[in-house]
Amino acid sequence: MLPNRSMPRCAVIPVLVYDDVGEAIVWLCEKFGFTERWRVDNHRAQLSVGDGAAVALTQGRGALSDSVMVRVEDVSRHHERARQRGARVLQPPTDYPYGEKQYTAEDLAGRRWTFSQTIADIAPEAWGGVSRMLE
Repeated sequence: MLPNRSMPRCAVIPVLVYDDVGEAIVWLCEKFGFTERWRVDNHRAQLSVGDGAAVALTQGRGALSDSVMVRVEDVSRHHERARQRGARVLQPPTDYPYGEKQYTAEDLAGRRWTFSQTIADIAPEAWGGVSRMLE
């Protein structure tokens, strides 16, 4: 898997929704020992813990709920397999300025899964983020 300064090395990343991302960062870092990797204003952040494990935080918006992000080698191939087998795809593979190509699907319980492939090594500052630590 290609490295990307905007993504952790781990393969599975929970995406947790909070009303106040800044408050959640302080609480999770203080109480659980997480370290802030990067932040975009007060609506999105990524925290690390241990040897490369991470969680993403996002600000709550209406019906948005917690989800899971999974890093894969070939997102287009993964998407095609899921689509052919009847998965409900919510967002087709799309290239993003933070160096990832991603698609989102829904599982049988309505939970969202985003599958992500690194396509470039991009520093968070290049797309509006602020680095808090270097791996």
